[in-house]
Amino acid sequence: MGEGSVRAEVRDALDPAVEDIGAVKAACSAFRTVYAALRTEIGRVLVGQDDVVEETLVALLADGHVLLEGVPGLGKTLLVRALAGALDLEFSRIQFTPDVMPSDITGTTVVVEDAASESRSFQFRPGPIFAQIVLADEINRATPKSQSALLEAMQERSVTVGGETRRLRRPFLVLATQNPIEQEGTYPLPEAQLDRFFSKILVPFTDRSELNEIVTRTTRGAEAVTRPIIDSEIIIRAQRLARRLVAAPHVQDFIVRLTLSTHPGGEHSDPDLADLIAVGASPRAAQALLSAARVRALIDGRYAIAYRDVERSARSVLRHRIVRSFEAEAALCTTDRIIEQLLAFVPRFTEDGVTTAP
Repeated sequence: MGEGSVRAEVRDALDPAVEDIGAVKAACSAFRTVYAALRTEIGRVLVGQDDVVEETLVALLADGHVLLEGVPGLGKTLLVRALAGALDLEFSRIQFTPDVMPSDITGTTVVVEDAASESRSFQFRPGPIFAQIVLADEINRATPKSQSALLEAMQERSVTVGGETRRLRRPFLVLATQNPIEQEGTYPLPEAQLDRFFSKILVPFTDRSELNEIVTRTTRGAEAVTRPIIDSEIIIRAQRLARRLVAAPHVQDFIVRLTLSTHPGGEHSDPDLADLIAVGASPRAAQALLSAARVRALIDGRYAIAYRDVERSARSVLRHRIVRSFEAEAALCTTDRIIEQLLAFVPRFTEDGVTTAP
């Protein structure tokens, strides 16, 4: 069966209008096919980093943006390029530097002269933000003014230039990278912009076997590339299907209480963490936790989310939305450690209201 036929079958199965149980099962199976195909294709190029790839695909299928943080040379840019290559979507890269202007990102209106009629008119020339997969490379090297050019695009999926608002094509995904160790010439992202990212993924250093494979692949002269195997319509239908997944009231309430527990002094907060958190997570955190849990449940072949789906997504969703206090920084208490304590503190209930162990 050809690639086009496979795409057609998956696209039809992902139709969100279906309601009978057989069609729903077929749609969920097609969702897992899309996820597995993307993982396999990215694996042809990227060595290891399985958790990073999984978190990135979860964000894509949940229609959220990703911030990748790690030291240079770990494959952050390669991951984005591999994902863009596997998706039949328009790709662009923005290399952020201190001299990048907002118009370099959004585009600008220029005066165009028609020699034949000797008339002039204004014409909009779109910037790289008008692609569907946008790599914002080393985003923290741009000034806050240029960083803010991404805010409207990431939240409203639109760009306003010269008083005119233009919609961006869906799906639209921003994958930003930043280096955590270099401070000179960088501008840390403000909380308002960090909150626009669905997840923040930490890219770890590779182990011995993976590094050996990287050296072998990159020094033999042959460069692997990904093929476009999934188109925009399939991704959009997969995202719609994920939004339809059932969330039991007691699991959704756990998400709400977990988000509220990040606010020190609140009804659901842990007194032992009151001095470690300066600012808690916003409502976007609860929305992202629920969306990520839905995607993970579908990947696992289930039709309703469970506590473990929320727990597996908590760190990537919350780590950039919690601001540590001075006391936490002085004690070298990481945000991930705080999240682990919150997961252990917030109680879980069954449908009957009985408390269960974390």
